Amino acid sequence: MKKLFLVGLFFLVACGQPATPEPTSIPSATATQILPTPIPVTATNTLTPPPTSTSEPPPRFFTEEFNSEFVHWSTLFASGDASRVETLNQDGKLIFELYSSNAWLYAIYGAHEYQTVKVEASIESTGSNTNYMGLICSYTEQEGWFEFNISSDGSYTILHGQWLGEGVASYMPVADGGSEYINPGNTTNEIGLDCLGETLQLYINGKLFRNIDVSRFEMDGGKVGLAVASFQEVPVILGFDWVKVSEP
Repeated sequence: MKKLFLVGLFFLVACGQPATPEPTSIPSATATQILPTPIPVTATNTLTPPPTSTSEPPPRFFTEEFNSEFVHWSTLFASGDASRVETLNQDGKLIFELYSSNAWLYAIYGAHEYQTVKVEASIESTGSNTNYMGLICSYTEQEGWFEFNISSDGSYTILHGQWLGEGVASYMPVADGGSEYINPGNTTNEIGLDCLGETLQLYINGKLFRNIDVSRFEMDGGKVGLAVASFQEVPVILGFDWVKVSEP
């Protein structure tokens, strides 16, 4: 099986919104642009998308329950020790096992781009409570992406990521805080993200709890994906039971 990994330098760029404090514990990470084809590395037990039939186009809207091979997705390793990170598709779950501190991984659905979209997922945490588990929308190499993460410690954050150049990217905090709707500790949470052009709608365990105006970023849609990250405390073990991509 194969794993994508990329190395570069991340910087945090302040949002500039006085009403919104900056996240205090975003892991230091490195990354470059996502590559069009998987690159093998020495670590084992990574995802390997099988050959797909050209007679059946990949679905635009779907629910992925990970009962078969992980088709049309690519994993992106952004930081940490690649030999101590594993991505597994087993037992009906997509499982990320992060034994490296400050590791950051993405999985991008590359078959389609969306101007408006709803992304949902059910995620189980069985490792450290200091983690990120989240969803991505409006991902493009030129304009960046929006990232909605929650943590088992009860906090959440919205980031706008953007490539600054070859091998250099920035994260701009958009919003963060705590939510009573997050189930803390080693348990399961369902999260959702509506990307509606100039507005993001955030869901936690079936509750729409925040609308965020992102018109200043002038994003015009893009790909969707998943995000996981560790901090100093490891292991972080996160299992995606299902992922749903639908019309908002």
